[in-house]
Amino acid sequence: MARVIFYEKPGCRNNTKQKTLLTAAGHEVVSFNLLTQPWTIERLRSFFGDLPVTEWFNKAAPRVKSGEVMPEKMDPQTALLLMVRDPLLIRRPLIEIGDRREVGFEVDKIDAWIGLTPTDESLQEISENLKSQDLQGCPRNHEHSHEKGACKH
Repeated sequence: MARVIFYEKPGCRNNTKQKTLLTAAGHEVVSFNLLTQPWTIERLRSFFGDLPVTEWFNKAAPRVKSGEVMPEKMDPQTALLLMVRDPLLIRRPLIEIGDRREVGFEVDKIDAWIGLTPTDESLQEISENLKSQDLQGCPRNHEHSHEKGACKH
């Protein structure tokens, strides 16, 4: 089983579900607050690989949703500089296992990489239920984000 370094936004429902899948599969998850990490441009860039700049961004971030930040018009250096200054713009989670780093939680990709089969048969149904959900988007996008206690994406 893998030791998964997991950079998340505390309180994010999907990050919680993602960690549940990982731990059910027997992986050790070590969580860090993505928003308070001392990011450098070089370190942050290492999570994005060959992905286009638009896929580096948290599409639910208020500055993206409002149109203030337009990922489709960003060059890599500008995008990274903005993300270092405002980590809420970073797509989550950032995952690190050994020397490999990834952004986002694509179930099939993670399953092929480290496996997401539960180690305990009693967790199989829960795991399958979670795998069938959209774990990429913000589950609060369709809720009233102005309600007290709602995440600020």
